Amino acid sequence: MAGIVALTGVTQAVGQQLCRPALTVKDVQFSQMQAPTWERTWTAVVSVDASRCATNSTGSFEIVFSRMKENAVEIEFSEKFTWSPPAVTVAVDFWADEAVERYWISNVSACVCAQ
Repeated sequence: MAGIVALTGVTQAVGQQLCRPALTVKDVQFSQMQAPTWERTWTAVVSVDASRCATNSTGSFEIVFSRMKENAVEIEFSEKFTWSPPAVTVAVDFWADEAVERYWISNVSACVCAQ
């Protein structure tokens, strides 16, 4: 019985092709420091080309950051966001002594391909 259930799941997965939207980071900005915490906000617009996806598709993605900090080691961390066509605005807070060295998109969730 377990074999039949597993085979049914494989058949359903094969019947629906999966695609991924094309995500592009644009309009990256760092805000001025905000008193009293002296934090700055990194913002960007992520354009979403989901033309390969079925209509009304949304999903998740991560942006991985390489963060530089005065008097500390560089670290990498990721923040999770939700993509939705045609674009989403994302934001991450940083302390005054931190800067973004690099960033990249990772782990974009798949969508059902348009027919």
